[in-house]
Amino acid sequence: MTQARFDAVVFDAYGTLLDVQAAMARHAPRLGEGWRALAAEWRVKQLEYSWIGSLTAQGTRRDFAACTADALDYVLARHAIGDAGLRADLLAAYQRLDAYPEVRAMLAALRAHDLRLAILSNGTPAMLAAACAAGGIVDALDAVISVEQAGIFKPAPAVYALVQEALGVPPARCLFVSGNPWDSQAALANGFAVLRVNRQGDPDEYGLRPHLVAELSDLATLPALLA
Repeated sequence: MTQARFDAVVFDAYGTLLDVQAAMARHAPRLGEGWRALAAEWRVKQLEYSWIGSLTAQGTRRDFAACTADALDYVLARHAIGDAGLRADLLAAYQRLDAYPEVRAMLAALRAHDLRLAILSNGTPAMLAAACAAGGIVDALDAVISVEQAGIFKPAPAVYALVQEALGVPPARCLFVSGNPWDSQAALANGFAVLRVNRQGDPDEYGLRPHLVAELSDLATLPALLA
């Protein structure tokens, strides 16, 4: 493969560039040995609330920051964790999630290949601004696109249409990179070439593998793949 195939690389943010377990990892001593399971449950509920909100809450849709808080409230209540200070600390930490270790160098290398780089995320503009600043990746990106511009969450087609509006690059000339299989499937359905980053070595979902440009265990080798 050569970079001439693509004019842009578009990344999902949460679970792709940003470690969604990082908020609870920072407060693991307060959460106990089961913090990883709590982090996974929080993530599942966060996404579930976004999907249900998109499908059923006409006129009353809550943004991703609210879905994140609502999901955390559910998890804390289900596990009888009543520490209000911990709740506040976890939500503050979620605003400044760690980027995965290879992300900054990877983005810098892609910039050297003269590719346009963007994020397409469920996050609100404020969430994404804080996360990109914390991760030190603001200057590496040509655009940070929030689903708020479409008024609906992924995997709605209107969200993926935002890429061409923002970058002026059609889906066929964009490589979409996601750590989420459902997001990868939606991007494929909307005409993007897709690379999945599968950090946990999870099984294939939705029959994705035959249709992917590649599947990587992290993003460190992405620039070499496109060079």
